[in-house]
Amino acid sequence: MLYIIPLLTGILLISPLREKLPLDVLMKKYPSLENDTRKIFLGQTLIVLTGFAVSAHTLWISNKISEGGSYCSAQNVFDCDSVIGDMRYNTVPFTEIPWGLLGFLAFTVLLYFVRTLSNEPHADFVEKHIQFGKLMTVGGFFIIALLVYYEFKMGKICQYCTTAHVANIAAFFGFYEIEKAYQSDDWKKLK
Repeated sequence: MLYIIPLLTGILLISPLREKLPLDVLMKKYPSLENDTRKIFLGQTLIVLTGFAVSAHTLWISNKISEGGSYCSAQNVFDCDSVIGDMRYNTVPFTEIPWGLLGFLAFTVLLYFVRTLSNEPHADFVEKHIQFGKLMTVGGFFIIALLVYYEFKMGKICQYCTTAHVANIAAFFGFYEIEKAYQSDDWKKLK
């Protein structure tokens, strides 16, 4: 639940439902959220932070398992120890890099893009950061497909990995919404 709540909140804020959310209390404290694009930035930040945190968590689990420990082993289909602990599948092909580290680094870069877009919405790099963000998340789709294939082969599901996958997919849609906002008049009102 620790990861699901901010992820779902972020998804709601980047979705068209953001206009119907009761955010009056939040907007009184943070008047900048009256701008629709600021809501998208907040949602995207929550999504990418969730991906960052859950990737760091999977890296920690991987390290704990490599030391001989156990974190979340179970005798059912939800068993992150079996998925993350299987060294045949837990490293990026042709490298020794754990998938959790790759996710951690990728979400760090995505967070950088989101925060720089939010902090400097009229800078020269805005369009490039939006495109790079979309490109990185699309690249993540191929990684997700490979990792889901691995889970299917093992007959197990890693709930932490799945959360990171959902965060990547949601981040793609977040960058799409940021791109739409960039092409609107609402962007010009950003300070």
